Amino acid sequence: MTFDRKGAFQGTEGGVDMPVTINQFRQLAAYNRWANSRLYAAALDLSDQAYRLHIGVFFGSLHGTLNHLLLTDRLWLKRLTGEGDHPNQLDTILYENRAELTRARIAEDNRLISVVEKYDEAALANLQAYKTTSGMPQSQVLSDILLHLFNHQTQYRGQAHACLSILTGGEPPSLDLLVFQRGGTAPNLETLI
Repeated sequence: MTFDRKGAFQGTEGGVDMPVTINQFRQLAAYNRWANSRLYAAALDLSDQAYRLHIGVFFGSLHGTLNHLLLTDRLWLKRLTGEGDHPNQLDTILYENRAELTRARIAEDNRLISVVEKYDEAALANLQAYKTTSGMPQSQVLSDILLHLFNHQTQYRGQAHACLSILTGGEPPSLDLLVFQRGGTAPNLETLI
């Protein structure tokens, strides 16, 4: 694994640098929606008490974790597009109501796919200027920002997945990328709310 002069990640296979491609980011955006659909479907099956129970994850509960994931996607999409909400408190509860949170998640996943679809290979190498939540100016290569965004989703979706294991005592739905790549199905969340 190497990084170019701008700090952009490049994987190495057989000694040849292999940059992350726009098609891989498009796959990650589609996977993100798929995994969120599976996760939210399981969360919708919980009692409200279980869903909100503080069980020791970073944002306290499944409810807090799912709100954080939506919040950070909105934050990054605002930075990338100049449109949408820009919340500054990373522990803000955007939606108390689970159905409203689910609707917002559906919309944000569709928005993320649309934003990534508009990029091409050249755009991935461009520097993107933005301000941090504390107002400090920052700039990064777009591909690095997208890698962070998708990695962050995976990190906190993993915590949400652990919440489901703890709360149900059972095995939550698989969120493995391979399951997605092999055609695993995801529920239509619109029909569950």
